[in-house]
Amino acid sequence: MTTSDMIKKLCEKMNISLVELCRCIGQIPQNFNKKLKQGTVSLEEMMKIAEVLNVGYERIFIFPDVERITINNKFVIHV
Repeated sequence: MTTSDMIKKLCEKMNISLVELCRCIGQIPQNFNKKLKQGTVSLEEMMKIAEVLNVGYERIFIFPDVERITINNKFVIHV
């Protein structure tokens, strides 16, 4: 699943249009759509999306021994 797919699915589930999401995160819809198509949405933008929609967002490295390094929507690293 691409970042674009994730964001579109999130908007659908949260019952918010992509245009409204752009307004909430301070983006111009045309510029944000370009980022979605190019796959260049930044980590900071993903965190902002999570914040305004009141959902969690994590990026995780998982080691073979199941140890995890997680960056979540509060920029906290867990080991």
